Amino acid sequence: MKVTDHIKNANGNTLFSFEIIPPVKGNSIQDLYDNIDPLMEFKPPFIDVTTSREEYIYVDKAGLYDKKITRMRPGTVGICASIKHKFNVDTIPHVICGGFTKAETEYMLIDCHYLGIDNVMALRGDAMKEEKYFIPTEDGNCYANELVTQIQNLNKGKYLHDDVQGDDGPDFCIGVAGYPEKHMEAPSLKSDLKRLKEKVDAGADYVVTQMFFDNQKFFEFVAAAKAIGINVPIIPGIKPIAVKRHLQLLPQIFSLDVPQDLVEAVENCKDNAAVREVGIEWAIQQSKELKAAGVPVLHYYSMGKSNNIKAIAKQVF
Repeated sequence: MKVTDHIKNANGNTLFSFEIIPPVKGNSIQDLYDNIDPLMEFKPPFIDVTTSREEYIYVDKAGLYDKKITRMRPGTVGICASIKHKFNVDTIPHVICGGFTKAETEYMLIDCHYLGIDNVMALRGDAMKEEKYFIPTEDGNCYANELVTQIQNLNKGKYLHDDVQGDDGPDFCIGVAGYPEKHMEAPSLKSDLKRLKEKVDAGADYVVTQMFFDNQKFFEFVAAAKAIGINVPIIPGIKPIAVKRHLQLLPQIFSLDVPQDLVEAVENCKDNAAVREVGIEWAIQQSKELKAAGVPVLHYYSMGKSNNIKAIAKQVF
């Protein structure tokens, strides 16, 4: 079922969803199942599964280092199918521009359709670790709005090299990312909202936001989005702080602000166990306020671990 249909069928009630990351290549999927299972009591209608792009590794060959490309977290579509089958829940693979040609993207989307996957999350993706700025893949999509256009073309039977007149084509519901505090590369929030409008105009059906810790920033973002004609559902993304290092890492990586009250509460913690409790309590209060405001879904970034997400959900759902 499409995300937009799940939202419609909820009749104004706030849904619970979360995002997981695939296991590292060579690791068992059972650990992932073990972290999903405790969250199923909150009846998530869908689970997001991230996609990683290629990385460079260096292999020592008789004293000479040979650079090779690898993917450390492969199998997003297969994992989506496994989770869908095991837990009877819709899964949403992240489809990214970086590291994939348009042809590879088309084949991935066809696989998703054959597996009964109705939703995809269309993202540009990050720059590689060796790159200062994002460099598009040759013969790939440069921006998320181009990726959305490719997916919508597929929905209409327009493949890369053929127009297919069949009765079993895909009809993907497309999610895209939004940034309440703007994307790190955007010169301003206003210009970033224009980029979001381009994605919606290209055919995106809903928006999931980057994490934030100040609900007011989310409410202002939604109001500004509606003011320029973005009328699709906007889903807030929540991540509980879990370790002290998050105070430095999250603003650096995601270009966001951490409220001073939260900063001081974390800094006053004696250890990371105490930080985890602070992060849970902050996310509970965030979630309750957002739920009271009538958001369609509360979407949690679990990073593959469920204990703190379960503690939050127990107080909210």
